[in-house]
Amino acid sequence: MSTVSRPGGRSGARHDGRPEEPPDTTPAGPGSSSAPEPDARHRLTALQGLAALSLDAMASVAYGPESIVLVLAAAGGYGLGFTLPVTLAIAALLAVLVASYRQVIAAFPDGGGSYAVARAHLGRRAALFSAASLVLDYVLNVAVSVTAGVAALTSAFPALYDDRVAICLAVLALITALNLRGIVDSAKAFLLPTAVFIGAVLTMVVVGLFRAAPASTVTADGHPSALAPQATAVGALLLLKAFAAGCSALTGVEAVANAVPSFRAPAARRAQRTEVALGALLGVMLIGLSVLIGRFHLQPVAGVTVLAQLADASLGHNWAFYVVQFATMTLLALAANTSFGGLPVLMGLLARDNYLPHVFGLKADRQVHRHGVLALAAVAATLLAFSGGDVNTLVPLFAIGVFVGFTICQIGMVRHWRLARSPGWRGKTLLNGLGALLTGVSAVVVTATKFTEGAWLVLLALPVLVLTFEAVHRAYARIGERLGLGRVPQAPRRAHSLVIVPVSHLSRLTCEALNAAVSLGDEVVAVTVTYGGPEDRPAAEALRRDWELWNPGVELRELPSTTRSLGRPIAGFVTDLTARRPGTRVTVLIPEAEPAHLWQRLLQNQRGAVVAHAVRRDTDAAICRLRFRLKAPEGR
Repeated sequence: MSTVSRPGGRSGARHDGRPEEPPDTTPAGPGSSSAPEPDARHRLTALQGLAALSLDAMASVAYGPESIVLVLAAAGGYGLGFTLPVTLAIAALLAVLVASYRQVIAAFPDGGGSYAVARAHLGRRAALFSAASLVLDYVLNVAVSVTAGVAALTSAFPALYDDRVAICLAVLALITALNLRGIVDSAKAFLLPTAVFIGAVLTMVVVGLFRAAPASTVTADGHPSALAPQATAVGALLLLKAFAAGCSALTGVEAVANAVPSFRAPAARRAQRTEVALGALLGVMLIGLSVLIGRFHLQPVAGVTVLAQLADASLGHNWAFYVVQFATMTLLALAANTSFGGLPVLMGLLARDNYLPHVFGLKADRQVHRHGVLALAAVAATLLAFSGGDVNTLVPLFAIGVFVGFTICQIGMVRHWRLARSPGWRGKTLLNGLGALLTGVSAVVVTATKFTEGAWLVLLALPVLVLTFEAVHRAYARIGERLGLGRVPQAPRRAHSLVIVPVSHLSRLTCEALNAAVSLGDEVVAVTVTYGGPEDRPAAEALRRDWELWNPGVELRELPSTTRSLGRPIAGFVTDLTARRPGTRVTVLIPEAEPAHLWQRLLQNQRGAVVAHAVRRDTDAAICRLRFRLKAPEGR
């Protein structure tokens, strides 16, 4: 057989293994024939992308600096002096990642981030591990973000503590509903909370820089210090551990590159602007908060977040303090939206490559990967219920997957530059190689330090997910082989057509079914299932008599059943007929009434569904379900 090209081929890679050049994203001029996108209103602008895809990274400033301080506190007050150097190292890594993902966006405008890079340059297995790590990170991000936001709420209102699981599920349902309406609608809803949080943190940093001493320490008063009683030496291991812990603030940096198709044209350019804006804001906030930690000689205390102490010291214990806390609580709860913006797009790419069911590649009217959104919500809800709404149960599992994805992406981009040999490729290769080294070390350190706290579950889940992807891929390969996908089929040929129509009584529905059947087939046979009980004989005799009086020109065949089964006798008749007439194309046409109102479906007997199930299970006959619409009377 000759072969044909298959649709849905891989994007971002040429036959020689090098990535394709990104498409021209220059806006069309006045004389251009290019038409604007018909669905542009359902895609993101750069500002909307910042609100929809950066919440995870923005919210991480609430726990990133705190993670560094808590690790360095083991070395006493002397150790806290290294907070700013460690933060600067993280900011440098952030700059590397932003520059790298900006190039990823240009080279792979169809989205997918590290998965797309690995698929083009590192092979199938590396791509699947990268995809698995991103899937885990996105799912855990939803659970961690929601539980962290609700934890902040229950800290302010302790009476709600026992209801935290229900509140978590309610917040998750709200975010899911917004994303089912489209990523643009969710971005518009989250634009104000994002702006308030960024403005509050930046105001806190600026005001704090002009203070010589804390404005207030009310928040930390009465709480025991988490500082080690005696100073110890600050070794390389402690600094690496603090660096790895603080790198949790980098989660979400990859989300923009994963969701490039969600942006308006020119999508790549808008996504690059969003990535740069995200990196700049995140870097300024991280460094500013670390400077304030050293300026106010802040010490971690039990029961109070570092961000709360900084707000107290900079703004005082007044309404501004509560604005910061409320904005932090809101953004933490809504940071799950980053996953809803990135994971469904990634799942769509995996589905296109036959590693996930194809249903995840479908889009609704508002450019929503609806099945991906619902699947993410279902898994996250399971995690929330399993953890009991406790953020500490989930945090040890968080951020490991994203570092694996970071490392694979950086290695893939090193290979990309070596193959492309574009201007400045040596410097870019060095930059990505340094990023791969730093993120790889961070991945190892985070995994090692959190292994006994649950990180082993992530290490177990990664290969399980990869094996699942490969199993789905093999299943699609077998299906494609049996269907002859990629090969030119034989020319169509006509076969004798026989249409079987199940009936139980005479009505307009029966008449419409026979009208359709004689239009479709060369031969039509009506069948009815009869039972031997005394209470069933009058109905069978009435149908036989009425059929003879009607005389539609179609034979009525009675199929006796001793077990009161409806579907099996019809399926058995079809099987016997197919065996006796092998060259005949058999179709079972099942007439069904379509009620005028949705609630009236509860009144139907579902005979059509029973027959369809039996015929589909036991035969190879084609099934046609004829819908006869019942119109509501006038005036109702």
